[in-house]
Amino acid sequence: MVQERTLPTFNPATTQITKEEGLWLYEDMVLGRLFEDKCAEMYYRGKMFGFVHLYNGQEAVCTGVVQSMRPGEDYVCSTYRDHVHALSAGVPAREVMAELFGKATGCSKGRGGSMHMFSAEHRLLGGYAFVAEGIPVAAGAAFQSKYRREVLGDKNADQVTACFFGDGAANNGQFFETLNMAALWKLPILFVVENNKWAIGMSHERATSQPEIYKKASAFNMVGVEVDGMDVLAVRAVAQEAVARARAGEGPTLIEALTYRFRGHSLADPDEMRSKAEKEFWFARDPIKKLAAYLLEQNLANEGEIKAIDRKIQDVIDEAVKFAESSPEPDPSELYRFVFAEDE
Repeated sequence: MVQERTLPTFNPATTQITKEEGLWLYEDMVLGRLFEDKCAEMYYRGKMFGFVHLYNGQEAVCTGVVQSMRPGEDYVCSTYRDHVHALSAGVPAREVMAELFGKATGCSKGRGGSMHMFSAEHRLLGGYAFVAEGIPVAAGAAFQSKYRREVLGDKNADQVTACFFGDGAANNGQFFETLNMAALWKLPILFVVENNKWAIGMSHERATSQPEIYKKASAFNMVGVEVDGMDVLAVRAVAQEAVARARAGEGPTLIEALTYRFRGHSLADPDEMRSKAEKEFWFARDPIKKLAAYLLEQNLANEGEIKAIDRKIQDVIDEAVKFAESSPEPDPSELYRFVFAEDE
C-alpha cells in the first residue's frame, strides 16, 4: 500500500451550518449515492450500455462545491463521471436516468449517454469523455460572465463557474494553458481537482512529478487550496470562500479535493489494482456517514429525519427508473436533429 497522504484537518466548529442546510447537504449526497447504486444495478441488468463511470465515495466534493454556488444560475462543467454533478446542479433524476437508458426524455435527448450529460436550463455545461476536455469550455463560460459584466455593463452577470476534473487532467496541456489564461484575466472560476488517487489502473503518485496538485497554482500566481474531499463541511467552507472571491472579481482558485471512488474506474473495471487495505482506509471515511454522525452529534437532526430522507430519495430513484423504462426511444427520423444550432 502506498503511504497515504496526510489529509488536511478541518474543525467543523469554524463553520456555521443550520439544520436546514445540514439536511439539504445530506439529501444531496444521498441522492448521488443511491442514484449511482441504482445505475450499477441497471447496468448489470443490461438496461445501460457503453462505459458507465460511477461517483460513489466522492459525493462530498460535488455537494460541497455546487451547493455553495447558485444552482441553476452559476455554471457547472463536469467529466465522464458526471451523473452526480448533473443531479447537484438540479437536473431531475428522471432525466439523468432516462439519458443513461438512451431515451428521448433524457437531458441530452438520449444522444449523450453516461458521459455526456448536458442541460442549458440548469447551466450544466456537459460531461466530457476525454480527460481535461471540459477545462477550456468552463473557462469560456467564466470569460463570458466577466465580459458581460465589465464590457457590456450587465450588473447581473456575476455568475461563477465550477470546473470539475480528475487528478490525471492536471498533467494535460489544457490544464496549464487554461489556468494561465484564467489567472491573467482573473476569471470567476473554481478549478476543482477530484483527486481520487487512481486513473484506470495507474496510481497518481506514479503518474506525476508533483503529486500535490494544489501547489501547481503557484506557477500562475493563483490561490491553491488542499481540502479533505471526504468531508462535505470542509469542502463547503473552502468552496464558499473561493466562490466569494470569484464573484468579487478577485480571480480563480485551484481546489484539490482528496477523495476516493468506492467502485472501479468504470463498471467494466474488475478493480484489481487497488489493495484491500487502501480501500478499507477510505471506506471508513464515507462522507455520507460522516455528515450524518455530525448532524446527530450536534442535535441538528435525529435518526428519524435521517431515515426519512433516505426513504424519500429511494422513492425518487425508483420513480426515475420507471420513467426511464416507460419513456420512448429517440425516433430514427430525428437522427440528424440537434447537430446544428438552428434547432435548440
